[in-house]
Amino acid sequence: MKSENLIFSREDKKIYKDGDRLVKVFDGTYSKANILNEALNHARVEETNLNVPQIQAVEVVDGQWAIILDYIEGETLQSLMNKHPEKEDEYLNLFVDLQMTVLSKNVPMLNKLKDKMNAQISAANLDATTRYELHTRLDSMPKHKHLCHGDFNPTNIIITADGTPYVIDWAHATQGNSSADVARSYLLFYLAGQEKLADKYLKLYCRKSDTAIQYVQRWIPIVAASRLVKSKPDEEEFLRKWIDVVDYE
Repeated sequence: MKSENLIFSREDKKIYKDGDRLVKVFDGTYSKANILNEALNHARVEETNLNVPQIQAVEVVDGQWAIILDYIEGETLQSLMNKHPEKEDEYLNLFVDLQMTVLSKNVPMLNKLKDKMNAQISAANLDATTRYELHTRLDSMPKHKHLCHGDFNPTNIIITADGTPYVIDWAHATQGNSSADVARSYLLFYLAGQEKLADKYLKLYCRKSDTAIQYVQRWIPIVAASRLVKSKPDEEEFLRKWIDVVDYE
């Protein structure tokens, strides 16, 4: 791929625009199985009527595995929120409405959220007592089968010129409890330094969905622990503060 076509880069992956295609190239740290699983997750989500880019191919590009998708021309919701702070309420309402639409879907072949989170808690660098409390809490939570994005934040929503929203990056998609995905979005706002927006988001979502804020809060330590496994060094202290499950009893 040509460097001038690079639109996003981090240590383990690069994303290029190639005409009407978006080419997501993975480095050698990704196993073939994980890349194929991401493509499979995305393909299963395509079977809903959600606006998502369609996968065109999975192939080897310049010696590295890549997922080829439709390129969606537009601007991320995060970019629009940054440019137009006066429209914060409008954009936040769009964000919540879109998340509620996603969570209303069922994709039965996806992995179960509880299984993934139990494995992540087991792998987290936490003492045995804390892991036990988190596993116990997770097991006690209601079992649902809603489509959970796993990384639902404004950077993963593209708004086209005609105002159509597309949800991208389905690598972490699972089926499970909606409030777990909401708790994750809440933490993602906090991790982005948007504490006031995080609180505003949670109140808005709970009002629109008729969900008790306390119920979502019960998920926060579990979600924080599950993220701890692959957290950045500057996130770890913040996440550990949320893992004190006693505060939520």
